[in-house]
Amino acid sequence: MLLLLLDKISAPPILKFSFVLPIFPRLVDLPLEKFQMALAHILQGSAHTGPALTPVEVLVAIHDIVPEREGLALKKFSAALGFEQVVQLQNNVSDRAAQITDACSACFEQRTVFTQQVLAKALNQMVDQTPLPLLFMRTVIQAIDAFPTLVDFVMEILSKLVSKQVWRMPKLWVGFLKCVSQTRPHSFPVLLKLPPPQLESALNKYANLRGPLATYASQPSLKSSIPRSILAVLGLANESHMQQLHISSLNPSDTAAGNIAEATNRSGILVEGLILEKEMAVSWCPFLVRLNDLVK
Repeated sequence: MLLLLLDKISAPPILKFSFVLPIFPRLVDLPLEKFQMALAHILQGSAHTGPALTPVEVLVAIHDIVPEREGLALKKFSAALGFEQVVQLQNNVSDRAAQITDACSACFEQRTVFTQQVLAKALNQMVDQTPLPLLFMRTVIQAIDAFPTLVDFVMEILSKLVSKQVWRMPKLWVGFLKCVSQTRPHSFPVLLKLPPPQLESALNKYANLRGPLATYASQPSLKSSIPRSILAVLGLANESHMQQLHISSLNPSDTAAGNIAEATNRSGILVEGLILEKEMAVSWCPFLVRLNDLVK
């Protein structure tokens, strides 16, 4: 029935957009083959009206479906429900999440439609949403797997997530850590932006990151700009402190040596001045004697 309705729509694109979005969650509930057919109808549209939704709008619409809505109902009414009803609602939430995941995967299979430009535009739009879509990080990882050239763009997305304190969103935090692990060493600058406790947590979960990240942070051009608290997590704070002590211990002797050299230089100048003055006095003596005789 839904497919028939989609096929019959001949309204202007703006009206089709308004019609399709409300029923989109029901389209995702369809068996995968039927969803793929519906997706083709939506993207193709007709010669008169064009597509009902663009590929970017499709991706955003899929991510806007929240399987937890049934979970919220479960939490609210669980006390009044029987055991079988609670189990059924839990299964519904799991099934809905799986359907959304399958819908995303169906989009990724159409590389000529859902290009890296489409993915970048959709992700850039979704990262500014509050709250972030539950499957956002899964799609980010899928995007970088499908299009490795998106790595720099994905680093920008991860940096935005740090500014949004992604560690406060447990499910997204798991995906964030998986993504930074998969994209190392590109993700090292992003990791260094994390607060010390979150960086420690990330390195504990992915221990293989600690050594390479410490090596990266040890670069002279970077180390001086990294907060001491972050260096401490990487085991570099003591090393940095010892280097500073070493430099400061050298400075007094260098200064003393400089003072001695300067004093020696001044003494030399003074001695040379006295010698020159004496020589000038001796050379002027005959002239002064003759001048004295003339005066007499």
